[in-house]
Formats: sequence, structure tokens, C-alpha cells
Amino acid sequence: MKTLKGPGIFLAQFASDSAPFNTLEHMARWAANLGYKSVQIPSWDKRLFDLETAAVSKDYCAELQGVLAAHGLVVSELATHLQGQLVATHPAYDELFEGFAPAELHGKPQQRQEWAVNQMKLVARASRNLSLQAHATFSGAFAWHLFYPWPQRPAGLIDAAFAELARRWRPILDAFDDAGVDVAFELHPGEDLHDGASFERFLDAVGGHPRANILFDPSHFVLQQLDYLSFIDIYHTRIKCFHVKDAEFRPNGRTGVYGGYLNWVDRAGRFRSLGDGQVDFTAIFSKLAQYDYPGWAVLEWECCLKHPEDGAREGAPFIRDHIIRVTERAFDDFAGGAADAARLRRLLGL
Repeated sequence: MKTLKGPGIFLAQFASDSAPFNTLEHMARWAANLGYKSVQIPSWDKRLFDLETAAVSKDYCAELQGVLAAHGLVVSELATHLQGQLVATHPAYDELFEGFAPAELHGKPQQRQEWAVNQMKLVARASRNLSLQAHATFSGAFAWHLFYPWPQRPAGLIDAAFAELARRWRPILDAFDDAGVDVAFELHPGEDLHDGASFERFLDAVGGHPRANILFDPSHFVLQQLDYLSFIDIYHTRIKCFHVKDAEFRPNGRTGVYGGYLNWVDRAGRFRSLGDGQVDFTAIFSKLAQYDYPGWAVLEWECCLKHPEDGAREGAPFIRDHIIRVTERAFDDFAGGAADAARLRRLLGL
């Protein structure tokens, strides 16, 4: 069995133009002082990371690793949630997602999509140059607006959506395969890949591609009322990244899973800081230890109530205390006896 790695922290929700959140070195010192051992870097944030340079320069990647190593940190993964979203976008969301791409691509959906695909291929090479094993991203969506089957969907509509999604992602998955890096899709509402069933449909459409994998984030499953522990039992071989994020679901007489268009603080399903929600992390860490999860436990902080710096400060010891240092021997070894082939046959009455 393997002891999973951590604690790590995803920097996206903390980065800003104010110190210590405005450069990677400043954030590294801040994260290390809180007890984190790795950082997950948002590849789109040029205050922290130059993707284009990292894709072609091993020297740049070595310098970045050196900056982190000076504070006892490593890179857990790179992330492309914004670029991955733009690989596949329904026209209804064009304007809402414009901010995910450079200003010169606003109003140009085809060029924006081509840019997103190229970004994904760049991050495959950058991940290889950083000697990373996995990558965190979103799938994008053609069919999310159809998640509730009303009006009745024409036969074959969802199959067509996933066929096109697979067509766009297969060359990206191949690029990651060439780089030796797994793509871990965060299964998230708003994405065509948002639960086990939708991931399976995509996996079938890409022919079971070995690089098509999962970022496990139980908070999204709490909000969908999906059994996140059973999910690990079913999909553990495909789980390559882990966002440690808490959530709660408290339905009432006014609203439930769909949220009633309410703000986050008023919704029945809300993201919370670690320990403030309903996720059973003791059981999750146990299952991941049981199944030899090979990666990092990374805090993704999102909470509608608590200050982010408090969430980050509390997150490192929370993750550290949940990591199970797996045993190297069975607890009842003391009572065992020597075994040889003849003895085994005698015990079986043979």
C-alpha cells in the first residue's frame, strides 16, 4: 500500500495583485509557513507561471522548481480549468466564458477554441518538463443545458454531444500520452463530465483512453447527492488527482439540489472550509489508502462564509491529520506461523 502525499494547496483562489499572493515565490513562502508540502499551479495566471516558456524550456522549469524547493515545496500538478472549459463550449455560454481567454479572442469562438486546444498541448509538455504525473482540468460542455430532460431530447442528441467532445479531446489526450502525463477531469456541474455516468460515456467515446482520468472532489458530489464513497470503489483506478474540499447540503421547503437561482450563501448546497461541512474525509482518506491512490491531497478552498486565509491556515493540519501512513505488516502477524507447501496441504486435509 502507498501513503498518499500532502498536504498540497491549489493557488488559484488565493492569487491576487497584493503581496504575498502576487508572485510564486511569495506564495511559496506563505504556503510553506502554513505547513503545505506542494502547490497546484493555475497555468493561466501569468503572475505565477509562464506556460509558453515552461512548455519549451527545461531551464525555466528547473528554476521554478528551485524557487519552490527553497521553501520545501514541489509542484503537485498544473491546472487548466479555464482552458479546458474552452475546449468545448455551447454558443449560449460564449459571452459568459469570454473572460477565460485573452481579450484579443473575445467574440471569436472558433479562434478561442483553437487557442484552448493549443494551451492544453502546451501544458502537456510543461508537465513533462516538470516531471509531473497528472494534470487537473475541466472537460467543457456541449450538453450541460440539457441535463434535465425537458423538453424531451431527440434520440441521439447526447450521443452526438459526447462524440464531438471526444473528437476534440482525443488529440489532447494523445499529446498527454506522449508526455507521459494523466489528464484528470474534475467532475463538476457545468461540465459534460460531472458524475460517474457522464465520465463513463466520455470514456467509451474516447475508446477507454488510458490518459482520460478523474480529479476526485467530493464537494461536487455532496451538492449532487451522489455517494462519493461508492464512487471511489467504482472508479479508483481512474482517480489521479484529489481536491480536498468540503460542502454541505441542507434542503428546505424552498430549495434543494437546483438552488433556486440563489446566491451561494442562501443555497441548500454550499461549499465550506475543511471541517465545516458534511464530507466524511476520514472514510475518504481510508478508501484512497486502501486503493493505493498514487497522488496528492490538495486543498481547494472555496467557502461562502469563512475568510480564505483562515481556510488555508486550517486546511494544512486538517489534511495532514487525515493522511494515513499505511502499515507495512498485518496487525496479526504476531500470531502467524511459518508456512510451506507441505504444511498448507496438511491444513487443507490433502
